[in-house]
Amino acid sequence: MTSFDASPSLNVWRALPALAVVFVMLATTGWTTLRSHRSQSPLQASLSAWEDGSVGGHRLPDPDAAPARIAAFFASLGDGQRAHLARRYPLAVGNMNGAPVQLRYRANRIALGEARRVELGRMRDARLSPAGQHEAGRRMHRFASLMSADRQILAFDPDGSGRVAEVFGDLDRAERVSVVVPGVDTDLLTFQRTRRSHTAPVGMAKSLYAAERAAGPSTRTAVIAWADYTAPNGLGMESATAMRAEDGAVRLNALVRALPGKAPVSLFCHSYGSVVCGVAAHSLPGRVADIAVAGSPGMRVTRATQLRTSARVWAMRDADDWIQDVPYMEFGGLGHGADPVSAAFGARVLSARGAQGHAGYFVPGTESLANFAEIGVGAYRAVDCADDAGTCRAGLSATATAGRA
Repeated sequence: MTSFDASPSLNVWRALPALAVVFVMLATTGWTTLRSHRSQSPLQASLSAWEDGSVGGHRLPDPDAAPARIAAFFASLGDGQRAHLARRYPLAVGNMNGAPVQLRYRANRIALGEARRVELGRMRDARLSPAGQHEAGRRMHRFASLMSADRQILAFDPDGSGRVAEVFGDLDRAERVSVVVPGVDTDLLTFQRTRRSHTAPVGMAKSLYAAERAAGPSTRTAVIAWADYTAPNGLGMESATAMRAEDGAVRLNALVRALPGKAPVSLFCHSYGSVVCGVAAHSLPGRVADIAVAGSPGMRVTRATQLRTSARVWAMRDADDWIQDVPYMEFGGLGHGADPVSAAFGARVLSARGAQGHAGYFVPGTESLANFAEIGVGAYRAVDCADDAGTCRAGLSATATAGRA
């Protein structure tokens, strides 16, 4: 299940004070401390090996260096040297902001193959319970699917519930870039679904990519299904606070700053993903032209101007979306602030007709998806507003490209 895709339950929110007490008890009894003492993850091990490595007799750069510095380093290498680094440090290269996009795809395919072999071993590990072996089998099949030759995996981390990002289209040549930021219960196993595919990040991004190509056939677009942050698990304490959003915001900012070229970027943030986008807004680069939220529980502010962004801020919510029953408030760190579709918030409010609830905003044939696509290609005057007066289009040119609200 992704992005608060559950039945409405105000009881969950009424129970949050009790959950806060439970969290404090767990923290003070050593639960969080115990979880912090663990061996290096595969990604951390790859980064550590990179830091000790060299190529052509020269030390490798700091993997956390500015993307421009990393890009310049890889540009100075020959094809053989770049390929060697991808083979030797696949997880490090595959997640390195500034590394060439095509090289990251290649490195992540290698990393996925290694992770698949690990899960194959775990499937036969008698020390695991049957449930653990089954889980290993699910992960193995997901890794096998992700490493297919036609898939463009921009980021991959197998640790824990996992993180991943996938690109649709040609990111290097794109004239417009869209990033889909999903919500709760998003991980490697829920990254893609067979049934109700448009409720998962891959289905959302594929649907948006197809709609953008239909909306602007002459515009080269790329769409990123971005599940490269640790999303909250279910409707509990994590989803009611900004803890996961704060880490996600840092990672989202790093992604956008490392994207190749200078194409305008539009963020499409669903449910808790809108909390991530709200927290990230003030630090995002000026190339972010749009922040569009759907089914949002709030963006951690009272008004859109408090996001401190030059991007246009859009919001939509289907009439049957249960998220409207969540209290739009923030108190003591719980809750996410004002309702983004309220008049007082000040976003450009779009029609979501046809979305049918909380998880249907990316379903083909809906006005919500059509509006996202028009924003994605920069055809702002073509969007359908939530009101009949066309308020959401006020002050916009037909094909604005600058990141101004």
